[in-house]
Amino acid sequence: MKRILTSLICVCLTLASFTQVPEKLDRGVVALTVDQNSVYVGWRLLLDDPVDAGFNVYRQDIGIGEYEKVNAEPVKGSTNYLDTGTLPGHGYHYKITLVKGSGEHESPGEAYVFTLSGNQPYYSIKLRDEVTLKRVGIGDLDADGALDFVIQHPDFNVDPYYRPGYWKRSPSSYKLDAYSSKGEFLWRHDMGWSIETGTWYSPYMLFDVDQDGKAEVYAKAGEADPREIDGHVMRGPEYLIKLDPANGKLLKKLDWIPRTDYESYNYWSRNFLSVAYLDGINPSLIMQRGTYTVIKTVALNQDLQPIWKWESTGKDDKYKGQGGHALMTGDIDLDGKDELVIGTFALDDDGRPMWYTGLGHNDGGYIADIIPGNPGYEIFYAVESRSPKNGVCVVDAKTGKIIWGYEGSTVHVHGQAMIGNFTDEYPGIECYAGEAKGGDKFFLYNAQGERLSDKNLWGLSPRAVWWDADDLKEICYQGKIIEYDGSEVMKIDGKLLIVADIIGDWREEIITSLPGELRIYSTNTLANSKKICLMQNHLYRMSVADATMGYYNSPQVGFK
Repeated sequence: MKRILTSLICVCLTLASFTQVPEKLDRGVVALTVDQNSVYVGWRLLLDDPVDAGFNVYRQDIGIGEYEKVNAEPVKGSTNYLDTGTLPGHGYHYKITLVKGSGEHESPGEAYVFTLSGNQPYYSIKLRDEVTLKRVGIGDLDADGALDFVIQHPDFNVDPYYRPGYWKRSPSSYKLDAYSSKGEFLWRHDMGWSIETGTWYSPYMLFDVDQDGKAEVYAKAGEADPREIDGHVMRGPEYLIKLDPANGKLLKKLDWIPRTDYESYNYWSRNFLSVAYLDGINPSLIMQRGTYTVIKTVALNQDLQPIWKWESTGKDDKYKGQGGHALMTGDIDLDGKDELVIGTFALDDDGRPMWYTGLGHNDGGYIADIIPGNPGYEIFYAVESRSPKNGVCVVDAKTGKIIWGYEGSTVHVHGQAMIGNFTDEYPGIECYAGEAKGGDKFFLYNAQGERLSDKNLWGLSPRAVWWDADDLKEICYQGKIIEYDGSEVMKIDGKLLIVADIIGDWREEIITSLPGELRIYSTNTLANSKKICLMQNHLYRMSVADATMGYYNSPQVGFK
């Protein structure tokens, strides 16, 4: 049975709706060679496009002439087109116009392609230095409607875990480099020696919190070089900073959550940044410290003034150690305002605890409409804490009630779990996870909680992706895109950084890092479908924003 993906993306469900100003996006035109005589062109369908929208495709041979329309009739059933009139070894620009009624309207955004002899479903951004990347943030830095990049390098990770021999001294400081959508280097921010080169010390966030149309950059920061002789940063001031998206210069600075109340370096070195629409209208920045013991969370308004503060102490002591390795943001009670899923518990939009599972610390988690027929969202958990039961489980997102879970014990269910609708054999979304660090169990469940496999099907770090022409997801695993049945679709090169719909039609891009290169894989398979850009889906967009802190989990489409 086909998953009702189209209705979700087309916002056809009647639910409490957000009233925030949507992020301005251009057409996101992408042009990719299929062979030496044909080019695939894809573009975005936007929320405010009419239902009967059509599109015309225009091509310009670089250096020769004007743009010429290449389609005979407006494209109405999809947002992609195969141009078979290209010549080998030529460079072309493409643009799209919107056809509504009897009129034709210009749409910002264009793409460039140089025709090659073979299938090349990606484009590259050449980096200023021969570096490989730790993470990538995505947002519009200059208000032109195209999505830009803020990358973090080098690809190195220091973990604060206290086991002897585990610690590694930072070989250099992290850098944040900004690049435009077209690959132009914009600026660099050196995070400095006060920020160790690891996931838990160095969160940053790329989002238009101040609502001026440009996505500013927020990051954790310190001062000078406060390292101990072994490289640990045990003291010194800590800040949240706001950087100018145009040039990376410091715009604002305030104190980070202090180290006090944490037992050790391992526990205070757990830092997060997120963004949430707590009032359903305005974005708020979320700052957090702590996972394994005390957890402190602060919500900040557009001026970076506190809205509320919460911590797992006093009457809320039971929430200690219940944090996750990433924050999850979404309207889990469908009241039109975002809540925060901190770990295996949730905070309401006003900062008060909403529900508590007592499952302990989770490595991974996904908010999605996993189970058809169950009202609202569900959350799939991969629990790191040793668990007598329910170390792999699905809970109701509004109440935290466990719907189904693994009845046996688990050791350390790994953070790179995966969910996706991979097969029509079962209704809803399939859920996959595996144990690490002392465990050897693997789990594949359908949405109803039936265990489909206990085999190691896709390792510990697979990623789900919409790639081909149908509504079922494919799987990124070991440098390949594969189908659910194991058949190979294509190979991909580099370290996978993020899967997100950043350009072209509703299918997703796979962004990877190679030395000196940010590579964006995008499908060049024609799809006979017309679906709204996933980045205009609220739950999906919040998850893409969160890719620059904590463990990365692929974004999921929500109800609106």
